[in-house]
Amino acid sequence: MAMTQDNRTYWSNILVMLGLLIMVVMAVLPLLNINLEWMRWAFAAGALLVLVARVLGAYQGPSLRIKRLHRLLITSGLLYCGSGLMMFISRGTNDWIAFLLAGLMMQIYASWMIDRESKKTQE
Repeated sequence: MAMTQDNRTYWSNILVMLGLLIMVVMAVLPLLNINLEWMRWAFAAGALLVLVARVLGAYQGPSLRIKRLHRLLITSGLLYCGSGLMMFISRGTNDWIAFLLAGLMMQIYASWMIDRESKKTQE
């Protein structure tokens, strides 16, 4: 059974929300000095889930600008995965926060601009 674009977008959004929720919980706990080994793995799994969902839910429409903004969302997923990798590489430091914040800022910008551009094309 082939998935329609709307169905694929729906499931992609669900997976992104789930991945981001996992990442938020696992990012707050180390800042509260609760460091357990499995939390790094859970954060990395959430980041990978966001990346996979972003790739699967990529925009297929005619607007080149919206397509580029969706590529920014994929890049933010890559930055989240880099953040998860930094949790393993630089233990004891907070270097992973830089990747997390860079991905967050890119996601905020791209999401805001996608909404703005979608409204423009509908008018």
